[in-house]
Amino acid sequence: MRYDIIGDIHGCYEEFVQLTKKLAYSWETGYPIHPAGRKLIFLGDLTDRGPLSIKVMETAYTLVQNKLALYTPGNHCDKLYRYFLGRNVQIKHGLETTVAEFQALDSARQEVVSAQFKKLYEDAPLYITADNQKLIVAHAGIKRSYIGRTDKKVKTFVLYGDITGETHPDGRPIRRDWAKVDEGESWIVYGHTPVKDPRFLNRTVNIDTGCVFGGKLSAFRYPEAEVVSVPSSMPYVEEKFQNFD
Repeated sequence: MRYDIIGDIHGCYEEFVQLTKKLAYSWETGYPIHPAGRKLIFLGDLTDRGPLSIKVMETAYTLVQNKLALYTPGNHCDKLYRYFLGRNVQIKHGLETTVAEFQALDSARQEVVSAQFKKLYEDAPLYITADNQKLIVAHAGIKRSYIGRTDKKVKTFVLYGDITGETHPDGRPIRRDWAKVDEGESWIVYGHTPVKDPRFLNRTVNIDTGCVFGGKLSAFRYPEAEVVSVPSSMPYVEEKFQNFD
């Protein structure tokens, strides 16, 4: 099977459409289907901050239900799921945009959207292994020694990265650069931390190129190990991009 793994979309629906068309997917049915049978993989953070989070989520839901795509959740997905369960979550850090979209819907549509997202999340694996574990897709990455585990420690790493518990002055968590010391043969494809260009390091690649912050929306083609990107229509926010030494 050949895959196209798409980085954090964050409600940037128009860029998602452009990227899938650039990858030769057809939208004749109203959602993207590849004529050669390639599959999309969503690595989480479908929603929040961008303008059309619900359309992104609905498209991903339809594709996954029709076995045309795979999905694994990100930290924003986890928070939105808890919101739909009625948990006490803080409506900020981007969730406020999705909640505003949701609250603008009539009650019948709200029920459908909530039910669809909860099913999408509940059916999703914490991370994806494919092609006999030659391909691993995890939202913020994963240590190879964690593969096969789904305990709380692994979930925290997959959703938030290798956090230290400390924060930068602006409140962002300080993370260890786990990819720098990674060793292995299979590809680990992840996102979560925006970078200006896809970051290849050992056999890992970060494909969150900060579309919602004015960067690009990127896809990693497997097994070709190529990246395809489209530019963002959003305002550029320099400080949101991570610089690595």
